[in-house]
Amino acid sequence: MPLVVDETGNDLTYKIIGAAMEVHNEIGFGYKEEVYERALEVKLNKLQIAVEPQVQINVDFEGEIVATFYLDLFAEKTVVIEVKAFSHQLTNDELAQVINYLKATAAPVGLLFNFGRRKLEYRRVFPAKDMKTVQRTGRDNAIKK
Repeated sequence: MPLVVDETGNDLTYKIIGAAMEVHNEIGFGYKEEVYERALEVKLNKLQIAVEPQVQINVDFEGEIVATFYLDLFAEKTVVIEVKAFSHQLTNDELAQVINYLKATAAPVGLLFNFGRRKLEYRRVFPAKDMKTVQRTGRDNAIKK
């Protein structure tokens, strides 16, 4: 029995992780993020997993949009998927980005992938209970007026 079971019973997240492994095994590392994002979308569609690319999520405050995020992929309206293609290991900045997306969408689980290394790097991410605003180091698309 796995240590942590997500809202999908791990079934959906395991299928997505397996699909990402197949993409990485087939095309390898060294491409830009967009290549892996599109390839994973194609693979998930072939597995009949409903996936939406580049989903726009607005964060409202007192009736005003204060930030706009674009999810790389959103599977079954349940799993936030963030795709990276870094030669370095994932950092807390990327983790915080996924946590922001989970908070903004109220999704129960996120998957963070890094296709930019010889071996696929991935993490399942869960929203914190009673989560407050997450601090990041400035790469969000906050709307400034």
